[in-house]
Amino acid sequence: MARFSFRLPDIGEGISEAEIVAWHVAVGDRVEEDARLADMMTDKATVEMESPVAGIVIELAGEPGDNIPIGSTLVVIETEGETESDTVVAENPGVEVATDATPACLTPPEADGAASTLPDSTPAKAGAQLGDAREESAAPATTTTDAGPRPTPGYEEAEAPAAASKHPILASPAVRARARDLGIDLSQVRADGDRIRHADLDAHLRYGQAQGYHAPRTSRARADETMKVIGMRRRIADNMAASKRHIPHFSYVEEVEVTALEAMRADLNTHRGDRPKLTLLPLFIAALCRTLPDFPMLNARYDDEAGVVTRHGNVHLGMATQTDAGLMVPVIRDAQDRNVWQLAAEIARLAEAARTGKARTDELSGSTITVTSLGPLGGVATTPVINRPEVAILGPNRIVERPVFVDDGRSGDAIRRAKLMNVSISCDHRVVDGWDAASFVQALKKLLETPVLLFAD
Repeated sequence: MARFSFRLPDIGEGISEAEIVAWHVAVGDRVEEDARLADMMTDKATVEMESPVAGIVIELAGEPGDNIPIGSTLVVIETEGETESDTVVAENPGVEVATDATPACLTPPEADGAASTLPDSTPAKAGAQLGDAREESAAPATTTTDAGPRPTPGYEEAEAPAAASKHPILASPAVRARARDLGIDLSQVRADGDRIRHADLDAHLRYGQAQGYHAPRTSRARADETMKVIGMRRRIADNMAASKRHIPHFSYVEEVEVTALEAMRADLNTHRGDRPKLTLLPLFIAALCRTLPDFPMLNARYDDEAGVVTRHGNVHLGMATQTDAGLMVPVIRDAQDRNVWQLAAEIARLAEAARTGKARTDELSGSTITVTSLGPLGGVATTPVINRPEVAILGPNRIVERPVFVDDGRSGDAIRRAKLMNVSISCDHRVVDGWDAASFVQALKKLLETPVLLFAD
């Protein structure tokens, strides 16, 4: 027998260490070649570490949340052979599955539309627990054994009655907990994809209520939980803290009438053919891109260490997206060159890639301005946190119907029904003045209230 030391490879991007996000093996497990060992997170992405050899795991370096220096031993595997091996895997260590998160609110998704500057990482703890073979220290949720393949990382098979489908039911812990609270049997929920998501629960509830079903009204106490802040959640925490610590925020909110915009959107969807269905967001982004050329100080990034502001000509628009792993900000490149149908398609593609962990690193960095929306949750107004090092972030809020007074030109004021929406903006006061932010929103308001201008040359 021989001992093979798998050392953490140089994942690239000039990093010196990476954080253990999750183990997929435990001490004593047998692993096959190319089996997943661990998920390691850098400032830019989470990378899967795969075993270059088959054998028995005899040592693990640290626990989830620990930082491991590049080149240090990550896993020791006992292999069949006569000589001891001590190897560093240098090429293609794994597959990127997620990216860093940045400060912003929710989307219709936190990671990083802009490569936010993180505080210095804590000293690595690798080696401190190397050789600690306690069984309880490394019991993973998904382990490679001779029994067969493991479920998707971060998702567990939901309990299902004996009469349920033979196919495994995949759902995140958050979805499973919500289903338990609502009294929903996950085996009865139809998944729109490879696993059950919150949207599937919402659809199930809507259908169930139509059939006379109502969620239990009684509340149940839940046990206290203590959770380490690691991986994506720690990136979000670090980035949001850095943004609020370094950037003097100010926010401005304006009411916009979107009656005509919503009517035009409904008409476009009626005649869309095989093109994607339009939500408010692509129309809002189109208006934003038309407005920004007159306000270049908003489509900018500020390097406060160098004291340099870069005003960008192209709009690389960050789209704050909520995922099961946390907030990510995929980026719509050159948004100013896309029509509303192309924007709608790219929004859907990037949101799905972020939520399924398939977004590439270059799709989650380099944004110049960010839009965040709570979608159906709405909200009267928001004060979003800037996606550092950008200098502005905008958020459309919930559309509401209210009576408004209008001068009909004959008998004085008349009352009509109108659709109204507040638009919020937060800016970096070191770069953007309040007058500029207000003027920008007023120009944006004009386009949103006269949407035919979006299609005028």
